[in-house]
Amino acid sequence: MPDQSKHRGIYLLPNLLTTAGLFSGFYAIVASMNGSFELAAIAIFVAMVFDGLDGRVARLTNTQSEFGAEYDSMADIVSFGIAPALVAYNWALHDVGKLGWLAAFIFVAGGALRLARFNTAHGSSDTRYFQGLAIPSAAAIVAGLVWVGAKYDIDPENVSLIVVFFTIACGLLMVSNFKYHSFKDVDWRGKVNFLVILLVVLVFVVVATEPALVLFLIFTAYAVSGPVMTIKNVNKLRLEHILGDQKEECEPNSATSSVKQQDDAPAKEGASETDTNKKAEAKRNDAPND
Repeated sequence: MPDQSKHRGIYLLPNLLTTAGLFSGFYAIVASMNGSFELAAIAIFVAMVFDGLDGRVARLTNTQSEFGAEYDSMADIVSFGIAPALVAYNWALHDVGKLGWLAAFIFVAGGALRLARFNTAHGSSDTRYFQGLAIPSAAAIVAGLVWVGAKYDIDPENVSLIVVFFTIACGLLMVSNFKYHSFKDVDWRGKVNFLVILLVVLVFVVVATEPALVLFLIFTAYAVSGPVMTIKNVNKLRLEHILGDQKEECEPNSATSSVKQQDDAPAKEGASETDTNKKAEAKRNDAPND
């Protein structure tokens, strides 16, 4: 009887990073309730760092698990859904009454729907692009806006409607069909030109000069890139390109490839049957005598 003990328990390292991200998101909520909005915004960006590390560490150490994936989604909705919404509400959205908390709810609901859609379509979607704005990027925009306001002592009452606009816009972009580059096709292990390293150093320097403003502008530009990329790549913009269920678009050679697949099917089935028979015969030969 196979040993089942190796399947019990959870992997420590990736889930430890996920917990650190969850803690950062929760701390952001507490800090905003105490009026420390700059620290609250920074905590959300720290949660983004841990969120980026846990999955990569799990893949590098071969410690992926279904538990880890589910735990990561639960942590994301707290750190990048509830936390940014409450930080924005405590800073400026409460000044506009019902519109403020409704805007915060739209953001949270959009984030939850975005995560649910990503988890169910992850295996079949094009990994080069995200469908809709990723929830950490949306959280970075809202947190960056609060960070800029708190750092430069902007009166939240004067920008409350602007915060409402950004919060609702990010919530809607998360459930949109706009395509966003995922950067998953970048070969991080490959060699690059020396100028690329200099460019990376320059980016770090620019971010370090005014982190609040630069990060807010970078993620806002990324959010705008989705609609621009989608409009640029379609011949005629339709509702399904913006919201709702997308129809499968046929490739130019789809009919030819379909016929080819049908022609190859009997051969594949025959090969599959042969392999199955060989495996069964091998098992019988290797089995002990009764």
